[in-house]
Amino acid sequence: MQEYKISVSEEDKGKRLDVFILEFAKKNSLGLSRTSLQKLMEEGCLYAFESCSTGLKPHYKIKPGDSFILRIPEVKPRELKPENIPLDIVYEDSDLAVINKPSGLVVHPAPGNYEHTLVNALLYHFKELSSNNPLRPGIVHRLDKDTSGLMLIAKNNQSHLYLAEQFSRHGIKRKYVALVKGRVEFDEDVIDLPIARHPVKRQSMAVGFGANSRYAKTHYRTLKRTDVASLLELEPFTGRTHQLRVHLAHIDHPILGDTKYGKNNPPIRLALHAFYIGFRHPTKGQFLEFSTPIPKEFTEFLRRIKIP
Repeated sequence: MQEYKISVSEEDKGKRLDVFILEFAKKNSLGLSRTSLQKLMEEGCLYAFESCSTGLKPHYKIKPGDSFILRIPEVKPRELKPENIPLDIVYEDSDLAVINKPSGLVVHPAPGNYEHTLVNALLYHFKELSSNNPLRPGIVHRLDKDTSGLMLIAKNNQSHLYLAEQFSRHGIKRKYVALVKGRVEFDEDVIDLPIARHPVKRQSMAVGFGANSRYAKTHYRTLKRTDVASLLELEPFTGRTHQLRVHLAHIDHPILGDTKYGKNNPPIRLALHAFYIGFRHPTKGQFLEFSTPIPKEFTEFLRRIKIP
């Protein structure tokens, strides 16, 4: 168990508690991300020094004289086994890699599913990976199991935190291509609707306007269209769970092959592919861009319904 006493100075007055603690973690190279810090707070690992009471809220505005104790428990992760699962490595250097994930591959282990994931493949193909989250080495962001496309992989903790911060500041550009049901009317548009956990189907998300909803914004551009299906280019400005799938289903153009948010699907896998990613390199500084072709399953489907 690591324990740190953290005191608030005059210059920190008015900051959110979670921002203040995250700044301390970065200055002292604790390897904590915003997500891992929030989890520690939820588990009661951050205490007010004098009262040692739990229940501190991330949005609490700190004031001079406040003191806190941050306790970081030792993590004993389940042993993850490397597996020789083929990987399409688009780019690699000493800090990171860009891989083209196939559809059907789960990104990281979870209870009951500790094998045959992208993480198992990464452990086999790369000697070093970031360890910010021991159960998700190298994983900076994720794609759904049935979504294919480009993903960033961090090889060390410094690169992981730098890339994660770019994601949080919307500095990483991502574009997707999707086949959706029906004829999309507009050549381009923005879907600007908040997303929350579905009130009944707790494993699903939905457009919602309640207290727990989170801002979500998606830009789309129509590339091709027929009465049967349309081909869209999608650019998410936020990264909410299932955002693209939820937004498109809400406007009555669910992604083809989406068994969670669509119905009466043709025989095609989830027709969503992350074809472009652009980001600033954590040590070299330059902005790098990578792209992949539209998957052949999509082009074959387009030929079958005779989209030129």
